[in-house]
Formats: sequence, structure tokens, C-alpha cells
Amino acid sequence: MASLFTRIIERELPGRFVYEDERSVAFLTIAPLKPGHTLVVPRTEVDDWLDLPAGDRAALFEAAHTVARGVKRAFPCAKVALMALGLEVPHVHLHLVPIDSEAEANFARADSTVAPEVLDDVQARIIRALAEG
Repeated sequence: MASLFTRIIERELPGRFVYEDERSVAFLTIAPLKPGHTLVVPRTEVDDWLDLPAGDRAALFEAAHTVARGVKRAFPCAKVALMALGLEVPHVHLHLVPIDSEAEANFARADSTVAPEVLDDVQARIIRALAEG
């Protein structure tokens, strides 16, 4: 059975996409730690990033680099944290989180009650920042 992320990638389920290429996609999480929290996901459905084929792994981290620059432009911060974690979906995903302190990268702070219009605004800001280069 396809993972939740594969179903989002294939547009069977909704997602707020901010980036796509032939090997990777990036979309907003529905439980962000902060505005700008974005997931970067390979199109290849693999559970553990250590098992990703080399080309997909390189493409995933290149996509994360590109998207992180857009996140940082859209949401000015000290750094964009990159975390390869998450056991809830058996599909590799990298979390990009704009942070000004390490405490902001604590998943106990995830907010699953963010209003859809707020997520729409975050999506638009990141897309705009990526387009501006």
C-alpha cells in the first residue's frame, strides 16, 4: 500500500506544494513547529534515508538546499534546521524548520491546529521566495 506521502505526491490527497522536480517534492507539514516548516520528500518510496539510491539521495539533499534558501528568505531566521526524522510515515522525509534557537526544533511544539488560511499564506510566501531566487 502506498505511503501517505506517496498519496500526496500522486495528488490522491491534498498537499500544499512549494517545490517539485523529477525526483523530489516539498510541501508544508500540517503540524508545523513554526511558519515555514516544510517537508522535502523523494518521489521514491523508501522508509529510511540510508536505503535511498545514491541518485535519489543526492537529489533529495539538493532539493532541500534549494527549498531551505527559499524558506530562509520567506521567514528570516538564524538558520534553517534540517532533520531526517519521523517514524509516523514510512517514507523518507526531511524537515526544514526556520529557527533562531535549538528549542524551536522540538517536535513537542508542533501545532496541528494551524488555520488553512495561515498555511496558504506560508505556501505563497515560500513559492514567491523561491521564484525570486
